[in-house]
Amino acid sequence: MENQKRAGFVTIIGRPNVGKSTLMNHILGMKLAITSRKPQTTRRRMQTVFTNEEGQIVFLDTPGIHKAKNRLGEYMDKAAERTISEVDCVLWLVEPETFIGAGEKHIAEVLQKANVPVILVINKIDTVKNELIPPVIEAYKDLMQFEEIIPVSAKHSINKDELLHAVFQRLPYGEPFYDEETVTDETERNIVAELIREQALRNLSEEVPHGIAVEIDSMKEKQKIWMIDATIYCEKDSHKGIIIGKAGQMLKKIGTGARLEAEKLLDKRVTLRLWVKVRKDWRDDEKQMRAFGYSAKDLQDR
Repeated sequence: MENQKRAGFVTIIGRPNVGKSTLMNHILGMKLAITSRKPQTTRRRMQTVFTNEEGQIVFLDTPGIHKAKNRLGEYMDKAAERTISEVDCVLWLVEPETFIGAGEKHIAEVLQKANVPVILVINKIDTVKNELIPPVIEAYKDLMQFEEIIPVSAKHSINKDELLHAVFQRLPYGEPFYDEETVTDETERNIVAELIREQALRNLSEEVPHGIAVEIDSMKEKQKIWMIDATIYCEKDSHKGIIIGKAGQMLKKIGTGARLEAEKLLDKRVTLRLWVKVRKDWRDDEKQMRAFGYSAKDLQDR
């Protein structure tokens, strides 16, 4: 079987803001999952595909596992935990710290019950001195049994090839699930909506972005230009004013950033028009959450 290729499913899990989406983007060599410094950036599971001479990895990028504060938070936790039982290997991302908190211990408990190969990935090693990495490895060795422990920097692609090889070694031999050109099963509409939400996360104050959802109202290509209309939904009337900003400046800033990212994605010129509307407390309303595309199956599981 030396020349036979491998193919399988891998989920990337970890607490919020550990760099899951950044790692996936750098492995793919392109931006598909949004990133920001704020927790809970990723809300729903994204499936992406990496193919090379060793085979094919289908990655599931999941929301960060955290203590839920509302129905959306419960959905995000369920979406992350559900993937563990569906994959051939788990990448658990952590930061280079020796302190292991309640959140990490909770993830370890979930993983131990799942009986799936787990590779611990210590991310952001570019932010600490090299001599601080071994104590982190030792601290996590006492927590549970890992297939391997690999320090990386997702941002700078340090040890990326070593990590990919380690993943392939845990996958079964088999034919690829997708052709070599496929990189994601997400629609362009969904990715553009996420790019708009990313700009809101990056530009707005701490509380406002978490109550935001984005819908693409229209997306048409005319004369080699994408014409996109989208609506940003928020939970409070006061938030609407913040999103629009004085003389519309904040909305313009969000729109400009999203337009530039959309042009990179679509490789064409984009005109983007944004509106802002209020849907009060939508994160605790299952009907509205379903309207925004969140899985009914996950919403039903508490």
